[in-house]
Amino acid sequence: MIDAKDVTISDSEWEVMRAIWTLNKVTSRQLIDTMNQARGWSDSTTKTLLHRLIKKHAVSQLGDQRPYEYQAVVGEQDSMAAAATDLFDHMCAMRAGSTIADVIQSRELSQDDIANLQEILAEKAKTAPKTVQCNCLPAGMGADCNC
Repeated sequence: MIDAKDVTISDSEWEVMRAIWTLNKVTSRQLIDTMNQARGWSDSTTKTLLHRLIKKHAVSQLGDQRPYEYQAVVGEQDSMAAAATDLFDHMCAMRAGSTIADVIQSRELSQDDIANLQEILAEKAKTAPKTVQCNCLPAGMGADCNC
């Protein structure tokens, strides 16, 4: 599999990837019908997005006879983790905790998810610093951070 960190996926491409991940292997007709039903997209919109994902090496075509089948090359969990890491890399490190808390409050989580998060946080607390330093600008490049 290709490293998900090396593939940048647009919002619309995420929708196509979610369908491919869910269906595992899919023909272009199945994908077109799925995206039409789920999003109301035209055939050409889905085809364009599929071809973009192939060019990005996120999806591969299986075989060389019609109907072609397509399969994800990047893993779903790895892609989600890479996208989340990329998002957090673009925000002040001091705000990461409150942003994670906001996300947790806005999502439905299973009992198992919550237990897993509690375990991770308990382990992380053992080595966590008292405060996290701002990373908005290099050290010494401005006044006190207003974060």
